[in-house]
Amino acid sequence: MAAPDGPPVDDPVGEPVGEPGGEPASVRVELADRAYDIVIGEDLLANAGSYLAPVLARPRVVIVSDDIVAKIHLRPLQASLDSTGIKHDAIVVPAGEASKNFAQLQTLLEQLLDLRVERRDTILALGGGVVGDLAGFAAAILRRGVDFIQLPTTLLAQVDSSVGGKTAINAAQGKNLIGAFYQPRLVLADVTALASLPERELRAGYGEVVKYGLIDDFAFFEWLEEHGTAVLSGDRAALRHAVAVSCRSKAAIVARDERESGDRALLNLGHTFAHALEAEGGYDGRLLHGEAVAVGLNMAFALSTRLGLCPAQETERLKRHLEAMGLPGGPERFNLPGLTPEVMVHHMQQDKKVTDGRLTFVLARGIGQAFIENEVAEDAVLGMLATALQPIST
Repeated sequence: MAAPDGPPVDDPVGEPVGEPGGEPASVRVELADRAYDIVIGEDLLANAGSYLAPVLARPRVVIVSDDIVAKIHLRPLQASLDSTGIKHDAIVVPAGEASKNFAQLQTLLEQLLDLRVERRDTILALGGGVVGDLAGFAAAILRRGVDFIQLPTTLLAQVDSSVGGKTAINAAQGKNLIGAFYQPRLVLADVTALASLPERELRAGYGEVVKYGLIDDFAFFEWLEEHGTAVLSGDRAALRHAVAVSCRSKAAIVARDERESGDRALLNLGHTFAHALEAEGGYDGRLLHGEAVAVGLNMAFALSTRLGLCPAQETERLKRHLEAMGLPGGPERFNLPGLTPEVMVHHMQQDKKVTDGRLTFVLARGIGQAFIENEVAEDAVLGMLATALQPIST
C-alpha cells in the first residue's frame, strides 16, 4: 500500500492542517531522483509497514533506537512490520547527545555488520535528533551507503533534524562537525508519538518551530503567537499544522540548496550561538538543543538590533513570545559559570559556516526577514554577548 498523499498543506493563517484522525498530509522534498515524502499524521508508527513497504529495496530493515524511545515505540513498530512481512532486527543505543560520538558510531557500525546488513537493506531511525543523526551517518558510510528512513518521535526531529539529509556526530571541538549529507528515503512524522514526550522536550522542539516563522514567514509567527499554547498542550490539529508548515518551509529551502552552499544556511538562524552554548555545556544534558536554539534566536535578533538592522520592538516581541512559551530568554538558567563573550566566540570559531576565518551569521531585519551576513565586526558580537551574558557574571 502506497503512502497516502493526503491533503495539501494549508497556508499558515486559517485553520490548522487536517483534523485529528484525518488523512495524513504529505510534503515532498524535491531532489530529482532522490526526492522523498514527509508524511505527517497520526498513528503512523502503528501502521508503518504499509508506508515503508513501497520504498524498501527488499523487505528487511534494522531499527536503530535509544533506550528511552524503544520502551515506548519499538513494539508497535515491530508489530506493524510483522503484519506486512518485513523482516527486522533492532539495535538500541544510550539516549542523549553523548551518544553522538566516534565510540558509539563504531559500536553501531560493528553491530550492523554483525547483523550482515546488505546494501539493499534499510536502516530505520526511530527516535529524536540524536538517533536520526547517528543512524543516518552510519547508513551513509556503511558499505558506502545503505538506505535509511526517518521515524522521528520528538517535535524537534519532526520539524527539523529528520528532514534535509544532514547526518553527523559531535567532536570535542564542536557539534555536528563530522558527518555527511545523506537523504532518507522517507520521513514518517507521527504526531501521536509526541504525547509521550516530557514537557521540557516538547518545549525545546518549539524553538525550532518558531525559527521558520522568523526566517521568512511572518504569518506563521503570528499563527504561533495565537496557537503556540495549543501546540505545547498537545492539541493534535495544532501539532499537525505546526509540523506541516515547518516541513514545507525546510523542504523548499533544501530543494534549492541541498548542501548549504547558499540560502540553506538560513536554517541555522540562532544556531551559531546555540552550538557554542552546547559545546560549553559539554553535551551533558543541562541544556537541550532546542533550548539552546531559543537563546540563540534571541542573540541573533539582539545582534541584528545592535547593528541597526532590526527594530528593537521586533527583538523584544520574539523574546516575549519565547518566554511566554516557557523557553529561556538567556543562558543564565543552565549553570555555565565559565561562559564569557570570549569563550562563546572561541566556540563559534568552529562553526561550519566559518569562511576564510570569518564568522558567518544569520541576521534579521525583522520577524520573517532573515538573511546571511559574513561581514560582522567581532567587537559588535562581543558587545552583544557582554549584555546577554551579564546575568551570569553578576
